[in-house]
Amino acid sequence: MNITIVPTTALFVGLHALLAMALVFKVMRFRLKDKIVFGDGGNEDMQRALRVQANFIEYVPLALIIILVLELQGARNVLLYGLGTALFFGRALHAYGLSRTSESSPGRLVGTLLTWVVYFVGAIACLIYAL
Repeated sequence: MNITIVPTTALFVGLHALLAMALVFKVMRFRLKDKIVFGDGGNEDMQRALRVQANFIEYVPLALIIILVLELQGARNVLLYGLGTALFFGRALHAYGLSRTSESSPGRLVGTLLTWVVYFVGAIACLIYAL
């Protein structure tokens, strides 16, 4: 049996899981406070909290898969930690910015840019390792 250990990916999966839980708790808080059982109940704050959570779920899994693939390919730790750290701060900034306003904000802008950098750099690195 061949066991591969991926401690860097494990670190960033754990950190992002904790951030995901924080976003889930925010949604749950609105559900309990405003007695919203399904959907957003027409509540703008709940809509925003759901959108923050959904946006996180839309972007984080693929980025973590990119990090995992690169770690399995033997990528250098500086690349792995750079991608994981940028993703974590990018998603945290985006969640903070979007949770404050539905309009454009510095947190959303920087968070989105960091996430796109992770996708782009990670994609190019995956292609380089593949070829």
